[in-house]
Amino acid sequence: MAIEVIGFGGGCHWCTEAVFAALKGVGRVEQGFIRSEPPDDGWSEAVRLGFDPGEIDREVLIKVHLRTHASTSNHSMRGKYRSAVYVTDAAQGAAVRETLAQLQAGFERPLVTRVLSLAGFRASGERFRNYHEKQAGGPFCTRFIDPKLHMLQAAFASHLR
Repeated sequence: MAIEVIGFGGGCHWCTEAVFAALKGVGRVEQGFIRSEPPDDGWSEAVRLGFDPGEIDREVLIKVHLRTHASTSNHSMRGKYRSAVYVTDAAQGAAVRETLAQLQAGFERPLVTRVLSLAGFRASGERFRNYHEKQAGGPFCTRFIDPKLHMLQAAFASHLR
């Protein structure tokens, strides 16, 4: 089994971590901050994950990502919450670009999600990791994370653990 590494950023990394941790085939989800190459070398909230392409297709991960954050909004918080798929090499980048181009047809507005190199990762502090597990039922989880997980149940049930 060859594990593939990829990063996703777009919204709060607490939410993003819970979303990807719920999927079969995703073995490791690391919540934190990712930077790319200049001019995108500022740290932005994101997750880095390892997945088994034999269990879950990269395209499914990208579809989940696009549907669980504001992937068509170029809002004022994009510095902190950069909408991106962070790739580890040129081949992965080309495949992700092609997938995004194909998926664009499913959105009324243009996707703002970019394909960037994963140049650095810095993990969140331990107290913030596995936030949904530790804070289940709390106000942030019920307002922001749980609706994303309910959407996953409705639209991606066959891919959930």
